[in-house]
Amino acid sequence: MRKLLLIICVLISLQISAQTVPDSIDGGVFIMEIKDQIDARTKRYVELALAEAKARNSSHVIIEMNTYGGALYDADEIRSALLDLEIPVYVFIDNNAASAGALISIACDSIYMAPGSSIGAATVVNQTGEAAPDKYQSYMRSIMRATAEARGRDPKIAEAMVDEKLIVEGISEAGEVITFSTSEAIKYDYCEGEFISLAMLLDHLSLDQKPVHYYEPGVVEDIISFFINPFISGILILIIIGGLYFELQTPGVGFPIMASVVALILYLVPYYLNGLAENWEILVFIIGLILIALEIFVIPGFGVFGISGLILTIGSLVLIMLNNNVFDFQFVPGENITRALLTTLAGLFGSMILMFFGGVRLTNTKFFKRVALQGVQSKESGYSSRFIVAGLMAKTGTVYSVLRPSGKVEIDGELYDAYTRGEYLEPGTEIIVIEESGTSLKVKKLE
Repeated sequence: MRKLLLIICVLISLQISAQTVPDSIDGGVFIMEIKDQIDARTKRYVELALAEAKARNSSHVIIEMNTYGGALYDADEIRSALLDLEIPVYVFIDNNAASAGALISIACDSIYMAPGSSIGAATVVNQTGEAAPDKYQSYMRSIMRATAEARGRDPKIAEAMVDEKLIVEGISEAGEVITFSTSEAIKYDYCEGEFISLAMLLDHLSLDQKPVHYYEPGVVEDIISFFINPFISGILILIIIGGLYFELQTPGVGFPIMASVVALILYLVPYYLNGLAENWEILVFIIGLILIALEIFVIPGFGVFGISGLILTIGSLVLIMLNNNVFDFQFVPGENITRALLTTLAGLFGSMILMFFGGVRLTNTKFFKRVALQGVQSKESGYSSRFIVAGLMAKTGTVYSVLRPSGKVEIDGELYDAYTRGEYLEPGTEIIVIEESGTSLKVKKLE
C-alpha cells in the first residue's frame, strides 16, 4: 500500500513539474481541442492547457472546436479564463460550436470557421432537451451579451442566439434563435475568416513558421480517467466498505483499514481534481462516517445516528460522481444519475457479499495468518494476566508508597501494586485487602 501511495505522489509531482516547467520556452503556437461535451472534465482540461501555454510563453493559443455544448456553469468558468488570458486566443470551428460552445467561441479574440460549420443555438436546455427555466435563460443572455461586448461583437446577436423571443432586424425573426453558417457569421462579424483546415489558418496568420505545440494531457490525467471509470469506482466503493467491516471484525490487524483508506483516496482524489467532487460533498461523506462511528462505539444499537450516517455516506458517494450545482440536477443527464446510483449500489452490495461469504475464507488465507495472531494464550498453557498470589483476601499490611489512589503496599514482607476506592493514604498507614483480581490489590484503611 505504501508503495502504491508513493508511486501516485511521484506521478503527481512529475505531472506538476511537466505543467509548470516545460521542456523548452518556445514562444510558439499552443493548440488545444474542445471536441466533447463541455463539463467539469473539459474545464479542468482547459485550465491545465492554459497553464502550460503560459508556462511556455506561447505567442498564440488556438482552440480546435467541435461541440454541441454542455454544462452552463463549467462553460462560464472557461469563458472567464479565456477573457482573463493575456495571450491572444483564436478558435477554429470545425463543424459545430453550439450552445456552450458558442459562448466559449465568442470569448476568443478571433473566430475562424471551416466550410459548412455553424455557431449559435445557445438556448439553455435541461437533461431531457427541453428549454430550462427562465432564470437560466436570463443568466445565459447576460453572459453572452457581456462576452460579445468584451470582444467588440454585436451583443444583440449574442442574446438572440439564446432567446427566441428577441428579434434582430434583418437577421432573425420571432420564434427562432440565431444560428449562423460560416458565410453568415463572416457577414455579421462573428467570424474573421473561412479556412478549409487549421494548417491553412496558421499559414494565413503567418504562424506556420513558429514552433507548434499540441496539448496532450499527462500521465496523471490518464490515471484520473482510469479511476473515474464507473466500474473502477464500484470496486473502490466495495474495498472502502469491506475494509471498514473487516477492520471492525478483527481490530488491530491493520491491512483492511489501510486498504479502505487507500481506496478512499483513489476514489476521492480523481473526482476532486476533475472538478466533480466538491468540498461540501466530501464533508458530507466524513460526517456520515462520524455518525456511523458514534452509532457503533458510543451509542450501541441501530438508530437515528446509524441510519443518518448510512444515508449521508452513500448519498455523498453518488453526488461525488455527478456534476451537480449544490443539488441542482437541471443539467445533469439522466443516464449519469442512473450510472452513479448503480455504481454505488453495486459496490455496496458487492461489499455485503464479501462480508457474508468472504469473511471466513479471508481468515483462513496464508496472508491473513501471517499478519494476524492465530494462537490462543490459554490459562491451561500457563498464560495469565494475574501476577499476585491467591489468598491475600482480608490480609492486612501497611502502605509502602503513597496511594493516590494507586501505589504500593507491603504485606508479610512482600510488595504489591494496590489501589484504593479513591482515598489518598500516606506511607505507614495500615490497610486491609478487600479485593484481589488482575494485577493489583484493592485495599482500604484498616479501621
